[in-house]
Amino acid sequence: MGHGYFETSNSFPKDEAHSLTDQIRRSSRYTNICLIEAYRKRRYKAYFISKLSDSEMENSETKGWLKFAFECKYLSQEKYEKLTLQSEEVGRLLYHMINNPEKYGAV
Repeated sequence: MGHGYFETSNSFPKDEAHSLTDQIRRSSRYTNICLIEAYRKRRYKAYFISKLSDSEMENSETKGWLKFAFECKYLSQEKYEKLTLQSEEVGRLLYHMINNPEKYGAV
């Protein structure tokens, strides 16, 4: 997930290099890292759900930053829609995992 966002943020104006670009990269990476942490600790149901919730929060943040980038005209409509659809799919998967932890080995 984070790779597409990284490439996209390279096209932003240079004055955004240390703000919007960093925020998109950070939140998209943390979405993945939190998911990895959740899965590694899936034997602890409460921890598993907590880290998945963190992942979902980071995913939502990424969507917010993408919307901001689109509104600032740093992203085309097509690219914004593609990345937003990807983020929404990740959100649906995370939501399913949070509501069905036993299907992912959480006890």
